[in-house]
Amino acid sequence: MDLRAARAPRPLADARGDNRRMTRRLFALFRALIVAPLFILIWLRWLPLWLGGPNVFADPRPLGWIVVALGAVVGLPCVWELAWRGLGTPAPFDPPRQLVISGPYRYVRNPMYLGMGVAMIGFALVFPHGAAIFLGELAVAFVLVFGFIVAYEEPTLRHLFGDDYIEYCRNVRRWIPRLSPWYAPPHLE
Repeated sequence: MDLRAARAPRPLADARGDNRRMTRRLFALFRALIVAPLFILIWLRWLPLWLGGPNVFADPRPLGWIVVALGAVVGLPCVWELAWRGLGTPAPFDPPRQLVISGPYRYVRNPMYLGMGVAMIGFALVFPHGAAIFLGELAVAFVLVFGFIVAYEEPTLRHLFGDDYIEYCRNVRRWIPRLSPWYAPPHLE
């Protein structure tokens, strides 16, 4: 018996739905690949140059790149998850359309912010002439991000995703990562 004949053909509507879903994911990924690098450039290149001048990046110490890489290892999968699963970007003006609780989000609610903070510490280690600027940026960013999360992001997510987000908050902390991943109920996966 031919295997092609044994399988029931998929309805055309299902195929179109899959194509639309893939198109939306690719478009979200494209948008995220524009927004995320711009955000990183602002905080780790343009702002330090503006505040400290070109000397900020003088005399690099390569071992600090290990810390920067750790921040990237945490932050980059977040961009992927927000785009691919959430169909949005890290930017507040283009947020995810679906609740994202996979990847690094299984361990901590704000892994992208933590990854960026680690990367900023790494830049302070790599570029000693700009260390005060990078650490100052980190302090300012933490205050701004904390306020943004508490005043806008979390209430918005509670409003959009209701009990699912509340359950997520009960199980995953805002800043301190879990030692083991949290697995959501099946309807959220």
